[in-house]
Amino acid sequence: QVQLVESGGGVVQPGGSLRLSCAASGSILSFYAMGWYRQDPGKQRELVAGITSGGSANYADSVKGRFTISRDNAENTGYLQMNSLKPEDTGVYYCNAVLKTTLGYRGNYWGQGTQVTVSS
Repeated sequence: QVQLVESGGGVVQPGGSLRLSCAASGSILSFYAMGWYRQDPGKQRELVAGITSGGSANYADSVKGRFTISRDNAENTGYLQMNSLKPEDTGVYYCNAVLKTTLGYRGNYWGQGTQVTVSS
């Protein structure tokens, strides 16, 4: 069974930093694109940052210059470095990845979410 496990959320003051991690485990054959999404209460999940298997990244305008997405293909792990955090960055962050299993199934997987709270 394939799953994504996130870690690194927490409470931080404005201007602070956090690093989120997303580790994929299970019978994984290939690790394709992945992304980080944020969901505010009562709203849909929105893409914060995405990265292709080749390392090309894209960001929401609100986080450009402050957040950096990266990945370690050998470890099937993705990261989101968040700097200069603002209160409006608060939310539940979800990791998403397109993975292919050893059984040949290619699917879209989600992590369980990790809470990020930016508050003084």
